[in-house]
Amino acid sequence: MKVKVCGMREPENIRQVAALQPDFMGFIFYKDSKRFVGETLSPELLASLPASVRKIGVFVNESTEEILEKVKTYHLNLVQLHGHESPRQCQELHEAGVKVIKAFSVGDNFSFQSTLLYERYCDYFLFDTKGKQYGGNGVVFDWELLKGHIADKPYFLSGGLTLENLQQKEFEELRPKPFAVDVNSGFEQEPGLKKVEELKQLLEAVREKG
Repeated sequence: MKVKVCGMREPENIRQVAALQPDFMGFIFYKDSKRFVGETLSPELLASLPASVRKIGVFVNESTEEILEKVKTYHLNLVQLHGHESPRQCQELHEAGVKVIKAFSVGDNFSFQSTLLYERYCDYFLFDTKGKQYGGNGVVFDWELLKGHIADKPYFLSGGLTLENLQQKEFEELRPKPFAVDVNSGFEQEPGLKKVEELKQLLEAVREKG
């Protein structure tokens, strides 16, 4: 299982987390997010990160042109679409050679049928908790709902993940198992600033399990 650390923003914190070599690091380019990278995130800093750490740009209802510009400027390996983006936009990015993660907000009435139109043009799906914000709500959804995941597509699990709930039996018994866990608010001192020691514990635990 892979680990993605999302909502990175502070330069020294980025370096410290990157030194742990998570599989993915996420940078939020949505201006209304508490973890928005702002206009001062250094492309040179992102370019200097270990090659094994894949850099993901998180976008919400942004134009294809703007996304492609950010991919080029910040040396992004993947983009995560966390709003109401259409299958057509996923196709545009896919045809431009960009790897795409499409996020879906899961609530009690969520239908996994809605993911099928995206399957052809996305590399991964991401399932997050439906809430007031587009992400970073810090709330876990009912993982039993994942049994309805019908697309043959690897997925990231997000939504209020912590060291504690990732060690619960309910997580171990998830079917289908996630390709990766996406951690954010559950490992923060404050929005955009991650607890490095807790992330180290998470990565060690994941690597021990192989």
